[in-house]
Amino acid sequence: MVRGKTQMKRIENATSRQVTFSKRRNGLLKKAFELSVLCDAEVALIIFSPRGKLYEFSSSCSMQDTIERYRRNTRSAQPMQRSDEQNMQNLKHETASLMKKIELLEASKRKLMGEGLGSCSLDELQQIEQQLEKSVSVVRARKNQAYKHQIDQLKEKEKNLVAENARLSKQPPQPQPQPTTKDHQREDQQPYAESSPSSDVVTELFIGLHRSS
Repeated sequence: MVRGKTQMKRIENATSRQVTFSKRRNGLLKKAFELSVLCDAEVALIIFSPRGKLYEFSSSCSMQDTIERYRRNTRSAQPMQRSDEQNMQNLKHETASLMKKIELLEASKRKLMGEGLGSCSLDELQQIEQQLEKSVSVVRARKNQAYKHQIDQLKEKEKNLVAENARLSKQPPQPQPQPTTKDHQREDQQPYAESSPSSDVVTELFIGLHRSS
């Protein structure tokens, strides 16, 4: 069973409250002294009793020196804290501004695609028409530039081919190799080899009725 946290509240009885204050005050002063000795820490403790009586402990030579050191540290930390807070505010503002711009761009994109035009006024429709005409002009210019680039490449290729053809036409013709004696012999023998009948082909021609043997 989980026990709930004990809720602390003010002691109603004045005598009990004074006794508890004395005990807790002495214990707190003892802990402050032990912390300063064991950990070599600079500790300052200020306590005002319910009746306004001051109790203090300082591990340094003077309580005022510790308080002055505290003030110096808080003054140096405040500008840094303010700077961080200012940076956070700037980042939040920039993020909100960027989100707003993204929403406007998405809405404009949908309208250029022909979506959500029912709520547009006449001026907005005219602006969209002008944007589309401008976009079409840009696309046409880009297309013409691409065509021109391709034509220039083809002209350059044609120029190179003409130059290569002219260079080849100026070269003397290469002499054809003369046939040797062996080539003549192969040419003489080749028709006979091709016209020799095969042993499987029947060359006799019969006219009339075929006589049985």
